[in-house]
Amino acid sequence: MHSMVPDRARDALLAQMRRGALEHLILALLRTRERYAPELVEQLATRDGMLTSEGTIYPLLSRLRRDGLVETTWRESATGPPRRYYRLTAAGDHALEQFRREWKRFAAAVDDILEES
Repeated sequence: MHSMVPDRARDALLAQMRRGALEHLILALLRTRERYAPELVEQLATRDGMLTSEGTIYPLLSRLRRDGLVETTWRESATGPPRRYYRLTAAGDHALEQFRREWKRFAAAVDDILEES
């Protein structure tokens, strides 16, 4: 079946939706364990519509670190230069929980409106 939305428009729509949720998706991935940026990109890419780049992730991780939502440690790597690993802070966990609650409310409202149309 052919999509009614042109590929370029669909890609722009996905990018806009992803941009609004990306920082919280990163926090959610860090909730289970610490990770480094390329691993976050890989994990996101396994989900449909979540493909992003390291060029997008690094500035976001820097902001999350400045805001106290993640903290970092450097570790030696057997395959190259040291890697910076990110882990969730208590403030980051709190921000993620707030997002989860609000996301459920928001998604329910969007679904209600879409089902009415």
